[in-house]
Amino acid sequence: MTSVMMVTELLLCVALTSAYMNQCSQNPFINVSDDCDDSSTTSMTALSNVEEPVSPDVEGDLVEKPALIPSLFPHMPSTLYFSTASERVELLPAEQRKLLKWKITTVTPNVVKNTISRSHFKATKKSHDWLGCWGHHMKSPGFKAIREFQKLNHFPGSFQIGRKDRLWRNLSKMQAHFGKREFGFFPRSFILPQDIKLLRKAWEDGGSKQKWIVKPPASARGIGIQVIHKWSQMPRKRPLLVQKYLHKPYLISGNKFDLRIYVYVTSYDPLRVYIFNDGLVRFASCKYSPSMKTLNNKFMHLTNYSVNKKNSEYQSNSDDKACQGHKWALKALWQYLGSQGINTTLIWEKIKDMVIKTIIASDPYVNSLVKMHVRSAYSCHELFGFDIMLDENLKPWVLEVNISPSLHSNTPLDVSIKGQMIRDLLNLAGFVLPLSEDIAPSNSSSSSATNSLCGVVRERWRSDISTDEKVKRAFYLSQRFGDQDFCATILDVLTPDDVHVLAETEDELSRKGDFERVFPSHASSRYLRFFEQPRYLNILLNQWEQKYWLNRSQGINLLRDLCEKRVHLGNLADSVHHWSSKSYHGHRSQMTSSGVLVSQRSDAEDEDSSDREVQSVTMSLPDMSLLSTISLSPSPTSSSSLASDSMPSHDDP
Repeated sequence: MTSVMMVTELLLCVALTSAYMNQCSQNPFINVSDDCDDSSTTSMTALSNVEEPVSPDVEGDLVEKPALIPSLFPHMPSTLYFSTASERVELLPAEQRKLLKWKITTVTPNVVKNTISRSHFKATKKSHDWLGCWGHHMKSPGFKAIREFQKLNHFPGSFQIGRKDRLWRNLSKMQAHFGKREFGFFPRSFILPQDIKLLRKAWEDGGSKQKWIVKPPASARGIGIQVIHKWSQMPRKRPLLVQKYLHKPYLISGNKFDLRIYVYVTSYDPLRVYIFNDGLVRFASCKYSPSMKTLNNKFMHLTNYSVNKKNSEYQSNSDDKACQGHKWALKALWQYLGSQGINTTLIWEKIKDMVIKTIIASDPYVNSLVKMHVRSAYSCHELFGFDIMLDENLKPWVLEVNISPSLHSNTPLDVSIKGQMIRDLLNLAGFVLPLSEDIAPSNSSSSSATNSLCGVVRERWRSDISTDEKVKRAFYLSQRFGDQDFCATILDVLTPDDVHVLAETEDELSRKGDFERVFPSHASSRYLRFFEQPRYLNILLNQWEQKYWLNRSQGINLLRDLCEKRVHLGNLADSVHHWSSKSYHGHRSQMTSSGVLVSQRSDAEDEDSSDREVQSVTMSLPDMSLLSTISLSPSPTSSSSLASDSMPSHDDP
């Protein structure tokens, strides 16, 4: 009898478990691992704040990786390798290991600390000779203290899209110039107190049923955000950003959500933009209702993790492949939407388009400040966190851009996505071991040892270009670029700096991991008109991509041959890569018709003559600040906005 009862109870337990699991599979907001197994929840709590743990038993099975990634090209520097948790990075010789110092700040996240420690970096707080730092954004003049061999994870001026008020001001300026068809991907926005009269008129024209969302311009994590529908509810504290509320969002199981897209910029001149192929999907923890009576419910209307984790209804998710709980992986969302018959490729392409245009909106400010305050373009790189929402028609909208996106990794889902992203980002960044004498005077023996490992490292942060290269840049920047055949001639004679930039760009692309480069690309021609000022290196890379994107190996082989001859180092035995002697006179008709007067010069004439030649070219150009070595002053249109106000706060996980 007892055995029969035990069997009956066992069958009943199995039936109930099966029914509950079926319910979980139908509702993506029930987390099977968290709600069906208490022990799983306990283990996740134990893993909190622990990133990519590796068992001692497994360490012997780690795959060993070289400490340096060799360049694709001769006489170009190798870069430091950053590994996954399943790999072990080999040790550099002792003299080189001494150089591996990373400046730790109060905001350096654990996921960064763990990644750099696997490459044998030592943490330092006060050292002057660190190679990398993941820290706060700082005011632009502070960048002058960064030495040529050091990398900080910000650009001066990036707050022009990182602060909510500056982002909308700059995107609104782009929309006014190019129209809503190109820049219609952000909600109508007003900045108070400046736009109070415009907002009042829009409010009155919109009627009583409209909703507005109010945000402090430099806050994060949902702090200070309200959704209102009456003028009397408008906060009196200024400044404020007031936006039309996207009141018809796309819903999954009745809940609204937004996307955290990771965008990485390695350089602003030339502009090189990457987007990570995974990200986070953050759900509001209460089912959505458009009723005015619900506007005070932050768990319904805000998707910030910092807000929703306080809701007792919040469900976590430990599986990066599962569509469950209130935080998903971006790839899991694409899979879910694809199963609903939705074209996710089209959505992704629209997101990439928005990202490129938003980054371009910051271009004049960042480049002006880099030229004024940064010794070497090598020293800056930046990760942006784009927050994007889909409306009921699956149109993506940019809500805000974070210049210090949260990298806290408290769950296996966060660790999986952010850990891989940071590892790939640091490899893309291309950290180079400096020569010992670049850091401090030292014995020649240690200097030569470092040099043998790193190749021609000094070239990594050189910024000088020859007179001939200035003339070539001036010529192409003075032209109208309607004629694609003419633009392609920029590749006919590659100068030393052309070769150096192209080789660096191809090297970087080869280290992209799970990032995708979205600018430049074979289709980037359409974006060149959005730049406030044309930039020579953007034109060069655009033409390179159009010529070689279907046969990249051909372009790489060409650059290998040129680097083998040390063309990128300026070691020219002949005039083959001297643009003036090869193409200068051949383009006389174009130069004359464009109003650029250049007198004939022979190769044998002296440097003073060459300088006068450059001057005759530059006198006819609209703005020579385009040439990085000729003028370092900011453009008039951007100078009024260059000074940094308060920086945006660190954002939501």
